[in-house]
Amino acid sequence: MSTQILAPLPGTAIPLSEVPDPVFSAEMVGSGIAIEPPDTDEPITVVAPISGSIVKLHPHAAVIVSDDGLGVLLHVGIDTVGKPDLFQVKAVEGERIEVGEPLVIFSPNAVRRLGLSAAVPVVVMDTAPGSAQDTVIGAVAVGDKLFAI
Repeated sequence: MSTQILAPLPGTAIPLSEVPDPVFSAEMVGSGIAIEPPDTDEPITVVAPISGSIVKLHPHAAVIVSDDGLGVLLHVGIDTVGKPDLFQVKAVEGERIEVGEPLVIFSPNAVRRLGLSAAVPVVVMDTAPGSAQDTVIGAVAVGDKLFAI
């Protein structure tokens, strides 16, 4: 049985291999896809790509575990750890969240102005490299299917 992972924000879906971070690009954390957000100063809301429990929530990242035990990590931007002023957290660690509900709000260009990548890797933790199936590359809207696992 496969689980659909949906796009948590609009933008361009890119292979993890294009993310400027070796941990994500080599799929060390898990298999998935990244989304390059649009070129905008406007705030973008990052939403839950699956329903489940928020087991970890930082301003720059979230881990949601589905009812069947699948852990999905979203990392908002690369090297954005320790920069909480870039993010507005809209969810609460330990609570249940439904697919499409808000997690974090951020401005992609505020991240880019710091010389950082605004890419948002979406990975299923502890999965083998290349295990994401039916991956989508190119333009995506919130709620579009990104991949299945």
